Amino acid sequence: MSDFSAYLAPEGFVHELVAELGDDVDDVHERLVISKAPARRVIWAENSWLNPQWIEISSIGDAAKKLKSLQRNWWNYGFDFHRRSGLITEKLPHVGGTPLKFGQPLITAPLGSWTLVKENLILASPSCSEPVPNGAYKFDEDKGEPPNRAYLKLWEALSRCGRMPKNGDTCIDFGSAPGGWTWVLHSLGANVISVDKAPLAPNIAKLPRVKYIEQSAFSIAPKDIGPVDWLFSDVICYPDRLFRLVTDWREAGYARNFVTTIKLQGDTDFKAIQPFLDIEGSYAIHLYHNKHEITWFSLEKPL
Repeated sequence: MSDFSAYLAPEGFVHELVAELGDDVDDVHERLVISKAPARRVIWAENSWLNPQWIEISSIGDAAKKLKSLQRNWWNYGFDFHRRSGLITEKLPHVGGTPLKFGQPLITAPLGSWTLVKENLILASPSCSEPVPNGAYKFDEDKGEPPNRAYLKLWEALSRCGRMPKNGDTCIDFGSAPGGWTWVLHSLGANVISVDKAPLAPNIAKLPRVKYIEQSAFSIAPKDIGPVDWLFSDVICYPDRLFRLVTDWREAGYARNFVTTIKLQGDTDFKAIQPFLDIEGSYAIHLYHNKHEITWFSLEKPL
């Protein structure tokens, strides 16, 4: 294991990643932030380079040879030397960027990341946190049924956590309108309690296992609904208000799994995120499909 690491920040969120890493930051190359410390779980990374190493090269052929000696599959993150990087890529085995199909297992073959830091110096990591190129979860989209593109966020969240509602599970979907997340949950065979003051799209409202409640998420007490297998929330609200909602359901013991979007406004408020992270066994990540927000997970341990 390397005694240093590197992280690829999401577009527009380098500042957040640098702030999260703090004094461990050693260097920054556009979105790639190099840390003086070993790899750890961070929120504001689209892909974590877990075992990076410096490789001196004498030529394009030498670069390809040295990368292939470490493993087969590589993906380039280029911030400079684009022509030279392209020529090296041509000499490496082809790795396709085929869109993912939701519900199918993610690729398990290792996918390394590399970049040219100088003309004759590569930073390469044979192992990364994400099995997709540069951590970009791009799906084969359904452009017919979903009422908006928010469904892609939930597709990614469920794919990355490796858990999904199963046939017959009961899910509550707070802030559901117009129904993108409700559509995903229903497609998995779940019974969905869809809650929002705004209406669902007509094709979502008429789905057979969807019960729509025209209310605010914050006006519903857990006892009004009863136990659910999954609680989902994409409600637009301040983090502290979402935390109170999550706390109410956790203390009531009425939800086994939580997947919620923590919306952030203005400058990122790291202190507002911390109460969520303090919940034992939970974690948060910035999804490829997140904007100025992160997704928080608290999942029941599988049997």
